[in-house]
Amino acid sequence: MAHLGSRRGRALALPVGLALTASLGFLPSGAASAAELSDAPTSAVATNGPKLTYVVNVAGGRWTAASVKKAIAAAGGEVVVSYDQIGVIVVHSQNPEFAKTIRTARGVVSAGATRTAPLSAQTDTAVDEGAQSLSAAEAKAAAAKATDEQDPLEPLQWDLPAIKADKAHQKTLGSKRVTVAVIDTGVDDTHPDLAPNFDVKASANCVTGKPDTTAGSWRPNPGESDHGTHVAGTIAAAKNGVGVTGVAPGVKVSGIKVSTPDGFFYTEAVVCGFMWAAEQGVEVTNNSYYTDPWMFACKNDEDQKALIEAVTRASRYAERKGTVNVAAAGNSKFDLAADEILDNSSPNDTTPGDRVIDPKECLDYPAMLPGIVTVSATGAKDLKASYSNYGLGVIDVSAPGGDRTEYQTPDAPAVNGRILSTTVNGGYNYKAGTSMAAPHAAGVLALIKSTHPHASPAALKALLYAQADDRACTNPYDIEGDGKIDAVCEGGKNKNGFYGAGLIDALDAVRR
Repeated sequence: MAHLGSRRGRALALPVGLALTASLGFLPSGAASAAELSDAPTSAVATNGPKLTYVVNVAGGRWTAASVKKAIAAAGGEVVVSYDQIGVIVVHSQNPEFAKTIRTARGVVSAGATRTAPLSAQTDTAVDEGAQSLSAAEAKAAAAKATDEQDPLEPLQWDLPAIKADKAHQKTLGSKRVTVAVIDTGVDDTHPDLAPNFDVKASANCVTGKPDTTAGSWRPNPGESDHGTHVAGTIAAAKNGVGVTGVAPGVKVSGIKVSTPDGFFYTEAVVCGFMWAAEQGVEVTNNSYYTDPWMFACKNDEDQKALIEAVTRASRYAERKGTVNVAAAGNSKFDLAADEILDNSSPNDTTPGDRVIDPKECLDYPAMLPGIVTVSATGAKDLKASYSNYGLGVIDVSAPGGDRTEYQTPDAPAVNGRILSTTVNGGYNYKAGTSMAAPHAAGVLALIKSTHPHASPAALKALLYAQADDRACTNPYDIEGDGKIDAVCEGGKNKNGFYGAGLIDALDAVRR
């Protein structure tokens, strides 16, 4: 998710998806049979409504998609891109009844609008309230304390020894044959700490839902968030005598831009991101966001159900192609295993309202989707970060995401409780959030893949969980020190709601 204090939470995260039997040619339970559906809408359609983007999920193979495309046109829709591998079609339409109409077409399993604001009408701007600049004095002091084996700013990176990455680097930096894709706000590959490890071929701009590989299209534009660049540095900043060091400084990193200029991560872009990563043979993806405009998308809503289905199909396809997908758990202090959660931020692209949701039915996706590695955040004292979401059975592992320095103060020579990493224009800054925790886990997975090049995604995840250092529940949990319990951890030492299977371990990742 986003950084500490950001509206984005992990700096972003998501829900458990629907069964993917549709992609195999079957209709899910409760769906109408093909005989009950029309081939295409026949009545005249309106085309003067707000222009929205939709995802249409179809059953069966390419022949079904071809038939549905005719129905889409008849319903006033224009196909942007069709991912026939998973039966997901991205559509633009100005027919206010488009989703309702296309759901009656033969072969359509679900369909829904990906946004509530018209295309090009968003005005909200993503902010990095949790970011703190690195002072020249801090940089100079760190460089003076750096050993010959360290990059000059590494003494400020308390997060590396927290997961034993510094010891792991004595054995290996990771393999150049492994690529981690940062599905995010874009990556500034011109940064001197990222350029040596950047994988251009696995990079693209997916904002429209269709991949754009124009040179530099994956970079954030001036004024856009540096979030993805920060995440990329945590994963794979080169160990090259410059700046900081990544968890896996010898692997490749790519940028897949999925956020609009206003900072929204819509379903069509997220689907494109997973699909692009899969087709490029990427070994790991990092997903530090939740999919807008719903912090939690609910399966009892026809539009939101379709969004969950589309991203679930895409992420599962990526895993079938050999990719491990990692996601941030979120920064809202929610117990994701609770019976009820108050979501007061959705939809965030128009006018949010209060709604009480059941997290078993309403999912923060991709973090809560099946197969995703969901990561909570810890601070410099290895305690759950004050802002981090948690939940027994939801959190898989924990990793350093940083916290307010007054809550968890790092040991010297580090001076800031947040995570130091790369920013745009060759700079460095501090951020905190589960957005920062997830890339630590992605980096460790890259090291495991480097050590076990033939391991499947399932095997890689099993190793990540088995190698994590057990972390017992922290009860009572009063991170603010005001005498009030801030959260309750459930579970045992080997598996609990705060830390999952434990704190990730980079050293074990490189032991054969």
